[in-house]
Amino acid sequence: MARCAGIEPCTLVMDLEGTDGRERGEDDTAFEKQSALFALAVSDIVLINMWCHDIGREQAANKPLLKTVFQVMMRLFSPRKTTLMFVIRDKTRTPLENLEPVLREDIEKIWDSVPKPEALKETPLSEFFNVEVVALSSYEEKEEQFKEQVATLRQRFFHSIAPGGLAGDRRGVVPASGFSFSAQEIWKVIKENKDLDLPAHKVMVATVRCEEIANEKCSIFAANEEWCQMEEAVQSGPVSGFGKKLSAILNFTLSEYDAEAIYFDGGVRSAKRKQLEENLLQLVQPAHQSMLGHIRSGTLENFKEAFEKALNAGEGFSLAAVACTQNYMAQFDEGHADAVIEQANWDTSKARDKLRRDIDAHITSVRAAKLSELTSSFEAKLNEALLGPVGALLDGATSETWPAIKKLMQRETESAVAGISNALSGFDMDKQSKDKILTSLENYAKGVVEAKAREEGGRVLILMKERFSILFSHDSDSMPRVWTGKEDIRAITKTARTASLKLLSVMAAIRLDDDVDNIETTLSSALMDTKNNAAVKDRSITTSDPLASSSWEEIPSSRTLITPVQCKSLWRQFKSETEHAVTQAISAQEAHKRNNNWLPPPWAIVALVVLGFNEFMTLLRNPLYVGGVFAVFLLIKALWVQLDISGEFRNGALPGLLSLSTKFLPTTMNLIRRLAEGQKPMTTDPRRNPALASKFFQNGSSSFSDSSSSASSGITSPKEGNEYSSTLKDD
Repeated sequence: MARCAGIEPCTLVMDLEGTDGRERGEDDTAFEKQSALFALAVSDIVLINMWCHDIGREQAANKPLLKTVFQVMMRLFSPRKTTLMFVIRDKTRTPLENLEPVLREDIEKIWDSVPKPEALKETPLSEFFNVEVVALSSYEEKEEQFKEQVATLRQRFFHSIAPGGLAGDRRGVVPASGFSFSAQEIWKVIKENKDLDLPAHKVMVATVRCEEIANEKCSIFAANEEWCQMEEAVQSGPVSGFGKKLSAILNFTLSEYDAEAIYFDGGVRSAKRKQLEENLLQLVQPAHQSMLGHIRSGTLENFKEAFEKALNAGEGFSLAAVACTQNYMAQFDEGHADAVIEQANWDTSKARDKLRRDIDAHITSVRAAKLSELTSSFEAKLNEALLGPVGALLDGATSETWPAIKKLMQRETESAVAGISNALSGFDMDKQSKDKILTSLENYAKGVVEAKAREEGGRVLILMKERFSILFSHDSDSMPRVWTGKEDIRAITKTARTASLKLLSVMAAIRLDDDVDNIETTLSSALMDTKNNAAVKDRSITTSDPLASSSWEEIPSSRTLITPVQCKSLWRQFKSETEHAVTQAISAQEAHKRNNNWLPPPWAIVALVVLGFNEFMTLLRNPLYVGGVFAVFLLIKALWVQLDISGEFRNGALPGLLSLSTKFLPTTMNLIRRLAEGQKPMTTDPRRNPALASKFFQNGSSSFSDSSSSASSGITSPKEGNEYSSTLKDD
């Protein structure tokens, strides 16, 4: 015991011997506990010197000693506040922040395990002790750093009893004048306490020697060549006969320990042997875990391959899963049995459970993928079976369109449901899961139809114009209509618009249910009944417009494709864009009438007959006049056809006159020249009148009248006049 130099206030230091000395007698270990208890009883601050590697150990960390001292202290002395400072020497790289919680937790456990008097049963450790933890680096390896840390620690003892100091909250303080007597009395009580007696000296010797032998055998095992090779090999893959080989090495090591420690105390020998066995098993456990990991991963990979082959071979999913699972779990058990170490009693069920979880997870993922693939394939089939036909039915919309679509959807859905039900039978699914998939497929089919209907509803105006164009511009035989003047354009227009309105009413809503609606009637009365609309406009309107709404009666918004307001807007746009076709038809009809009405009025014909009777009789009496008139008629007819007069005037009177004025003289001169030469003007296409052409070449040009007749009869159509003229010029 000595006074600290240079530390204020006066501080006495009592240096106690360590807890692991072996040079003392049989009763020396008792003195260890006695001195420790004495230090706690008389000191304000107790420094416990501990090697860093002893943290977490039982004996080396002085846990039994502290437990005994705590227990006796509470029984012998009144509570006082003492600071326990654990000085960790030879600190490693492990941060103090990680070491301190472990040490504090051990002290708390010791305190909680100590039997306490009833009055102190719930008293926390902090009521008796302040626990402080400091760490010092190795003196031999880091001398300078060690000295700096010691100097820092020394500073903490200045004014240690002041508030906030190491012993600032001490209680039960003894005056310095009474310290000698107090210390004597405390030591007397400690010496008389039999609870601090320790075992005999032979036990101590056995403890030390058996521990040395155990440490030596553990080191020899760690350096064993066969073990090192197995440890290295198991890192890369499974080792055959791992368990048997390792068990033999462990047995040999333990037998050598038994041979050397046979003469020491039996209890100590057995305890140290058990500790050696635990240390050896702790050393080989990582390799054993690696071995189990290789067995598990290999078994899992083999299971995946076998499972995939079974599915590809057409085996039912559930049967394949059960068979492969049983087979490869048994395979894992065989591999695990080969890796079992006789000396170990480890619970390896976690590795087996993990393999089972991995297998189940793989089965679940494959199951989900197969179900998804199966569902996708049937959805693709439904998509292909419904999109085209539904689009075609909506394009040709009639009153039977939606019943036909519903029938088509039901037929294809039933076929798909039956197919997927058969496919799902191999999955051994519960009824609820199966019904969920079937319902999803049915909803998908309905969604395909609704999506296609909405797509077609977006282009309803185009479909209406196409239908109008087909019905308006083509006859019942689907031939292009020629407006000759006999057609009833009003009736044709009404028919085409009614059909287009029918298409609009069909496309206005989705009708896959059996509900009845009045959309067609509403649209027809509001858009096609012109007489009623005119009457409504003439009188004051007392009721609202049936189309001035954003929803149809009895049709929910989810099934509405085109709202009433949109129908009205589309119809207005439709009429505007088809009005031009109707106008063109009327214009073509009137032009055709004008072009074909070349005869004079009936009254003019009657007047010509009455007033020209005398001239007609004169011509009959003089045949020469008749011949001349006939020749002039033929010449005029030939000019009419050659010049295509009706065609020239089709575009108007003024353009026709201008065109005829440029062609009349050359055509007339060319025709007279041909007639004078006695040749027949060639037509553009002799095949149109082969009989006439043959007759011309046989008879020649015997007379003017014959030539004129042949020339006129060789003209086939007004459209060929220009070609005929050019042929004559080429000849």
